[in-house]
Amino acid sequence: MLPGVGPKSAQRIAFHLLAADPADVKRLAHALLEVKEKVRFCRVCGNVAAEEECRICRDTRRDTHVICVVEESKDVVAIEKTREFRGTYHVLGGAISPIDGIGPDDLRIRELMTRLADGRVTELILATDPNLEGEATATYLARLVKPMGIKVTRLASGLPVGGDLEYADEVTLGRAFEGRRLLDV
Repeated sequence: MLPGVGPKSAQRIAFHLLAADPADVKRLAHALLEVKEKVRFCRVCGNVAAEEECRICRDTRRDTHVICVVEESKDVVAIEKTREFRGTYHVLGGAISPIDGIGPDDLRIRELMTRLADGRVTELILATDPNLEGEATATYLARLVKPMGIKVTRLASGLPVGGDLEYADEVTLGRAFEGRRLLDV
């Protein structure tokens, strides 16, 4: 039921809860219910929020001319940790995946197009995952947005810092070659 929790971990958690103080278990249950009741999705970007709008959409210091499109709220958290991006976000709620029965209408693409319609956005950064579904979603969005005259960019991808060439797959290595830059020494 919980992602990343396999049968053995679930069993360990179950036995831990059985041995735990009943007051602690009640506090955990209450906390879970409170999260479910109070946390919602931002009406603007689709990120998780405690109010109608998330803290990023409420932040007047953010550059509203740049929107970074991500698949899930956890991607917003990852990008925010870098402290490199000062624009706003749009959370799609997944990626196009015909095998899983997820098409464009199942994602928050209509809401994105509504946000782009007023002409204020100058750049759309596509930060979907670098896998088949993420690439399909990025390509779909790029083609959809192109007639609007908005600059569409894609996050660079390639070799991770500290990685070894021999362990990189062909796609990652190919992208590293495509995204190479001049070394100014």
